[in-house]
Amino acid sequence: MPLYDETLDLLQELIRNACVNDFTPGSGQEVRNADTLARFFADTPRAVLQRFEPEPGRISLIVKVEGTDPDAEPLTFMGHTDVVPVDEAKWSKPAFDAVIEDGILYGRGVVDMLFITATMAAVTRDIARRGGNRATVYFAALADEESRGTLGAKWLSENYPEALSWRNCLSETGGSHLPGRDGSDSVIIYVGEKGAAQRRLHVHGDAGHGSAPYNKDSAIVKIARVAERIAAIRPHISDSDIWSGFIRAFRFDEHTQQALIAGLDPDALRQLGELAGFADAISHLTIAQTVLRAGQAINVLPSHAWLEMDIRTLPGQDQEYVDKLLREALGDLADDVAIEHLISEDATQSPTEHPLYEALADTLREFFPDATVVPMIAPGGSDLRFARRLGGVGYGFAVHAPARTLGHVHGQLHSHDEYLHLEDLKLTVEGYRRVAEKFVC
Repeated sequence: MPLYDETLDLLQELIRNACVNDFTPGSGQEVRNADTLARFFADTPRAVLQRFEPEPGRISLIVKVEGTDPDAEPLTFMGHTDVVPVDEAKWSKPAFDAVIEDGILYGRGVVDMLFITATMAAVTRDIARRGGNRATVYFAALADEESRGTLGAKWLSENYPEALSWRNCLSETGGSHLPGRDGSDSVIIYVGEKGAAQRRLHVHGDAGHGSAPYNKDSAIVKIARVAERIAAIRPHISDSDIWSGFIRAFRFDEHTQQALIAGLDPDALRQLGELAGFADAISHLTIAQTVLRAGQAINVLPSHAWLEMDIRTLPGQDQEYVDKLLREALGDLADDVAIEHLISEDATQSPTEHPLYEALADTLREFFPDATVVPMIAPGGSDLRFARRLGGVGYGFAVHAPARTLGHVHGQLHSHDEYLHLEDLKLTVEGYRRVAEKFVC
């Protein structure tokens, strides 16, 4: 059976297994996809499988295909097998039937990231069957990525780091396009991702009966002032080559280009259309005020209120930088606010001057000879950050047809009626096959 057909059959089964991770311990049940992949690799020569189960049903599967040269740089395909929940009433197609209509495959997780996971598995099995690979290849089917890898990549990196190589890793997603105003084409490779600096800000006031608020220090009024000060923060625009390279890919006129790069005109973001939100996210540190809590009973003055914020940092912005930014914004309120750290992970980024990046870029140029390859950071997270923290490199890679812009592909993530053009699956299978040929064979 051709490699593409094998991949498509596997992808449809992975979707139908419905490994939905709603962030509760018993959800996910990636054991279903692990079992599917174990059957897929059954009787494959030289493929050695290991299963890891930190909690019942939360299984990650690692496949190793040993190379002939122990000194050759290994390559790790890092996929994940869990998907996010669905609002079934908002879907026009069954979310877990893997329906194909007019060359399009519908299903939860098909883009994030089961089509890449299935591709990685198929290419790994093909390498094992062919034999003769110089470098060792790993395929990791990881659990719990959607919940920040707690029971998957994070757990493995802390408990069994030797189970796979973290040196040269590929994962989601990459390969989408940035159409220039002059008809030019750019195609992206993800080289990094923003960090997390979640914070909970606490304030305290006077307790008392709701019928007698006179002269009380209100925790609610105080937290409202805090929220207002935070909302007024205007973080600096990035001066990185990645941000400027992203903007230059659109080929705007010089005035618009410079206004966007320097952040001089916030309204200029509208020129980016569907990518305005994405561009805003990668251009600077972002702060989203997401949770506010105070009080329990309507006749009681609460003495404690708190505000939770989802803060995403750029490479080079550490946790101390975030706290300093918040304290400066709070001004004279700072002494009345306690800053609690929640999930705090610095941003990670891999170099563009690296053999694996060059193999990816060369592969994309083979598909799109006239395109410019543009490195990109992701506003969200992936399992690649664990590889980077352990000293390796990690890149997001796939291959999409030119009609699939970054806005289109990014818009599919966690969306209703999530879908993939089968043309893109075929391109991605061939893309991974060529990268493996360049890097490990």
